[in-house]
Amino acid sequence: MDRSILLIITGGIAAFKSLELIRELGRAGVRSRVILTKAAQEFVTPLSVSALSGEKCFTELFNLNDEAEMGHIELSRSADLVVVCPASADIMAKAANGLANDLASTALLATDKPVLYAPAMNVRMWQHPAVKRNVAQLRDDGATVLEPDEGLMACGEFGPGRLPEIERLKASILSALTPDDTLAGKHVLITAGPTREPIDPVRYLTNHSSGRQGYAIASALAARGADVTLVSGPVSLPAPSGVKLVKIETAQEMLAACQSALPADAFISVAAVADWRPVNASESKLKLKGGEDPVSLQFVENPDILKTISNSETQRPELVIGFAAETHELEKYAQEKLKTKGCDWIIANDVSGDVMGGDRNQVSLFSQQGVERSPEASKAQIADWIVSRIAEALI
Repeated sequence: MDRSILLIITGGIAAFKSLELIRELGRAGVRSRVILTKAAQEFVTPLSVSALSGEKCFTELFNLNDEAEMGHIELSRSADLVVVCPASADIMAKAANGLANDLASTALLATDKPVLYAPAMNVRMWQHPAVKRNVAQLRDDGATVLEPDEGLMACGEFGPGRLPEIERLKASILSALTPDDTLAGKHVLITAGPTREPIDPVRYLTNHSSGRQGYAIASALAARGADVTLVSGPVSLPAPSGVKLVKIETAQEMLAACQSALPADAFISVAAVADWRPVNASESKLKLKGGEDPVSLQFVENPDILKTISNSETQRPELVIGFAAETHELEKYAQEKLKTKGCDWIIANDVSGDVMGGDRNQVSLFSQQGVERSPEASKAQIADWIVSRIAEALI
């Protein structure tokens, strides 16, 4: 066996399925070291885990013998991948907020390895705003959080929240353990987030873009071995691992940064660039006049970054992809944009809900070959869907 995981089993009726997962991974040549939380021991025992894994099972943070044999820091970094299965709402809340009050949460905070969560909980818990926030934070931090299965639960309710089936878990883990270098040697330039166009020193024109979809795509590209340059407007997201991040504020700065990063094999224009900017930003704060006269501002169009790079005669990338965020008549405007911008693909999505600030999305890919629609999924899963198609086009 040349691959190994650190499996963290948390409390819940689905914990018993982790025993089958250990056995199936062992058949695939993957060794499992296991941490059992206190709650998990209500469902499975250290003895059963050790019997299946062939390894000592770890349960306590402050255990002199365990720390002498293998300290929790070494344990958290001894495997190729950390898997939390089942992942309870409690352990994800701890990890998302940097808490470490037992062996499992401490190992998650101390690890420098990729982390994969397989959630399992009641449907109402899974759909609770606090859990959604924590899942979004974990994904923003670079972890993989699988979508739970939908079905009848032990509590008698029906909906999303069931632990994914063993074959799906096994496939996800094996995929995470197998480096994907299909885009190695390819330089991909991508933009993300909003731009800010100054009105005066304290005010600016912007939009609701969170940058999450662009950052997720950049991360998925890097995971496949691409050399990624991410030109980002102001967002509150950490830089994706393995990505060169260039921070900008305005549309003009974004265009200049993109042109400086060329040549590239692909350009992905995800950023929600402000269409206009004030003609002359005031050097001092604009004051209220105290009357009824309306304040008027003059605007000028910002440079069209997608069109500029699409129509470059000397440095046009092999694949140029634009994004269209629409509130109505999505297909009509996407087709128009595909023609007028001169790009190869338009990836369009309906932003009439909370897509621009939320964690889920659904997109349609428009090209000369037709239209392909993604399933509704997390932005991380949408990123994988898009990057899979980019890889097919570039290799």
